[in-house]
Amino acid sequence: MQAIIAASSFALLSLIMPPVSIVSSASVALVTLRRGAVEGLTILASSSVAAGLLGFLVSGNYQFALLYAIVLWMPVWLISIVLREGQQLSLAVEIAVLIGVLGVAGVYLYVPDPAAMWKNILSQMIPADAPIVDIQHTIDVLAHYMTGVIAAGSVFSLLFGLFLGRWWQANLYNPGGFKQEFLLLNSQPRLAIASVAVAAIALLSSGISSEIAWNIIILLFVLFTVIGTSVLHTLFAGMKLGRYMVPMLYITLFLIPHAMLLVAVIGLSDSWLNLRKIKSN
Repeated sequence: MQAIIAASSFALLSLIMPPVSIVSSASVALVTLRRGAVEGLTILASSSVAAGLLGFLVSGNYQFALLYAIVLWMPVWLISIVLREGQQLSLAVEIAVLIGVLGVAGVYLYVPDPAAMWKNILSQMIPADAPIVDIQHTIDVLAHYMTGVIAAGSVFSLLFGLFLGRWWQANLYNPGGFKQEFLLLNSQPRLAIASVAVAAIALLSSGISSEIAWNIIILLFVLFTVIGTSVLHTLFAGMKLGRYMVPMLYITLFLIPHAMLLVAVIGLSDSWLNLRKIKSN
């Protein structure tokens, strides 16, 4: 009941404060991780009904509950099952990114021209007093990559919900367990090779093939950013000034998002170099 209340109420609150949606999905993740798939699905379904009722009473809108169930709660439920059964956080992260890739593929399969769709949506968001010429050029370029950007944002939110749920579980039943799991995050070399191959397709091809590849690269960026953060956290924690450098790492990523590119490169390199082992030696 506590999980249902938390998931549904924070889902409604996220309509005003979007970041709290992470707490909502973490509630579903916690129950699934601790009690299994069936009880997690029960929480998911019950929270959907509760959120729908709350939304109808507050704003007369209950459709958002169905959207939450499909877009946010169902994916976090699935990867929580993967983590519970496989006990590998790296695998759960990879599955989350795979869900995002499937989402991108689905858009390009069922939408005749995704770029035109996004261009229309973005154009409607332009303020009336904005310099149309400059913004229109930006929209024309950005529209080709919005599918990957939206998918990447969804995967980031999904992973933050999973991580928060796992952290709650660790604090309750295995203190320090989540930190150990997170600092061991890695990826297989074959996945890194596949990522390089996708990048090659994006650079060497043209048209729709290149566009799809670039959108998938945006999702792979999420994967290697998370892994790179884990690697840097481990390396900085082992230094004399680790107590200051680790917080600065996260502050930098929050204040300077462009730094994520370097972090992602480190995450990709770790697939072959095993940077943690080099440091320990």
